[in-house]
Amino acid sequence: MIRDTSAQDRPLSTPVASASRRRWLVLAAVALAVLAGIAFVARGWLSGSQSFDAGRVRIAEVKRGDLVRDIAADGRVIAANSPTLYAIAGGVVTLKVVAGDKVEEGQVLAEIDSPELRSKLAQEQTTLASLEAEASRATLDAAVTRAQARKLLDQAEIDRTAAQRDLERYRRGFEAGAVPQIDMMRAEDGLKKAEIGLAHARNDASLQDRGAGLDARNKQLLAQRQRAVVAEVQRQVDALSLRAPFDGQVGQVQASQRTNLAINAPVLSVVDLSVFEVEIKVPESFARDLAIGMPATLTSSGNPYDGEISAVSPEVVNGEVNARIRFTGEQPPGLRQNQRLSARIMMDTRRDVLMVERGPFVEQGNGRHAYVMDGRSAVRRPVRLGVSSLSAVEVLEGLKPGDRVVVSGSDQFGDAERVTVN
Repeated sequence: MIRDTSAQDRPLSTPVASASRRRWLVLAAVALAVLAGIAFVARGWLSGSQSFDAGRVRIAEVKRGDLVRDIAADGRVIAANSPTLYAIAGGVVTLKVVAGDKVEEGQVLAEIDSPELRSKLAQEQTTLASLEAEASRATLDAAVTRAQARKLLDQAEIDRTAAQRDLERYRRGFEAGAVPQIDMMRAEDGLKKAEIGLAHARNDASLQDRGAGLDARNKQLLAQRQRAVVAEVQRQVDALSLRAPFDGQVGQVQASQRTNLAINAPVLSVVDLSVFEVEIKVPESFARDLAIGMPATLTSSGNPYDGEISAVSPEVVNGEVNARIRFTGEQPPGLRQNQRLSARIMMDTRRDVLMVERGPFVEQGNGRHAYVMDGRSAVRRPVRLGVSSLSAVEVLEGLKPGDRVVVSGSDQFGDAERVTVN
């Protein structure tokens, strides 16, 4: 048999002093933990009147850099030129195209049959023919009147010449003693009478010429006015054939085939596929800084395209303002109406400014106060802010680089001067 070591084992007794020392160590550790908890609670009470969870706030650091003021928005593609064609008169419409058809400038898209307008054109043309005939007759009458007046004037001139010759003959006879004085005086009276007749003939010829000219001119003006009426009615009749104003594509067709349309009723729209714009909605707070001509960047399928603001709406609707962006360079291929594109408008760039991340604190208290972290406490401090972008806001006074500011969640602090953020 193999012998073990059980014969060599001896039981040892636990010293009393060692057990007592371990109990004191445990009590001391517990006391220190209690004191640490009391100190922690006391520090929280001393550092702030309230305590908040750090997970409910967002803190950002104040730093220097370039502040780029821009606006990012999603827009929809619209045709810059997309007119709607209307019925210029009531009648039955005959459509020549359907929605989506490509059309060329001048191509007939629809025709409207308006018997009333065509009848009016025939009546006006008949009236024009009558007035033109009257104008021609008035011109002829004026020529006849002028000829008659000229004839009388010529006759008066001949009578004066004859009277002048008679007077000269009688004067020579009187001087020779062959003619009595009474005959010479009668010849002088005849000359005066002929001169008076000549003067009246000239005056009558001038008056008749003017009168005949006025009458003919009046008739011609009436005919000219009627020509304008006929031209306008003819234009309306021609407009019954709706033609494409440019090369493009038929958009929405708003009339049915062979229906009777009222005057000024919409028929169809034509879309210019060569020029597109992007319509975006801008928050009211940024709208006052927008101006026509500002550069913009449009993103389509991950590719950027240059553009600029072409129009800004003068009214605010639901806190937003509509704006349009025009492509300044190459246009993305395959664009369609109402396609969504991302837009970014560059308004301004400020170099080396003090700025902090933008958050709800900018609107709280009109941006006059901010909570700045001091250790584990957030202290309310007066500040003055400047311009802002979508991601950052300029700091003019009250903060310095490296300060940590509560940019979100400070609304739960109320107006407390100091709070604890755990």
